Amino acid sequence: MIVSIDIDAQKTFTPLCPNELPIVGGDEIVGELNAQAALADWRVMTKDAHTLAAKWLCQNRADMGKPTGLINADVKWVAHAIVGSKGYELLDGLPDETAYDFCVWKGTSPELHPYGACFHDFQEKLSTGLLEWLRQRQTQIVIVGGLATDFCVKTTVLQLLRGGDWQVWVNLAACRGIAPESTQAALHEMTQHGAKLFPHAASIADAIQAA
Repeated sequence: MIVSIDIDAQKTFTPLCPNELPIVGGDEIVGELNAQAALADWRVMTKDAHTLAAKWLCQNRADMGKPTGLINADVKWVAHAIVGSKGYELLDGLPDETAYDFCVWKGTSPELHPYGACFHDFQEKLSTGLLEWLRQRQTQIVIVGGLATDFCVKTTVLQLLRGGDWQVWVNLAACRGIAPESTQAALHEMTQHGAKLFPHAASIADAIQAA
């Protein structure tokens, strides 16, 4: 079985929401996400789902990246992906939430700001159910795309690699990173742990056909 995962493909991480966490090209990945999903048996969605009561929030962008002192939220971020806001929405052209086969909502608690889709907490004790769902479907390949390469995509890929004996394939055309340096470091770390990188969905289709 092949599973495709759309990681945090939300307007909050695009130029559509310039006051949140805009990523250059973040709004250009829909076609590739849909293309990789067309190769899969199942499609999964993850979303940041935050509250204005979050304890990791900062008012000034200059404070982003400073330590929070919290156990499950490492650094401060400006408000983004607030439930009910424009930034919380999936990118136009993606399916409605109810059209996905499995969904993960991340960071709903004011205490939590997880990056990965497999666990709610940094200690990786509180499962979101994604790993169990993948095992139940006897998943062989997980295709990943989304935002951002250097945070939520990277962490999710590493959790997936630790969590099962499936292959994890990253669709680079369906990903965008926050910064070039951290994005390159993330790609290196993912490959070092066993992920396979593909330039686009067409190359993934070729690999599936050749398998």
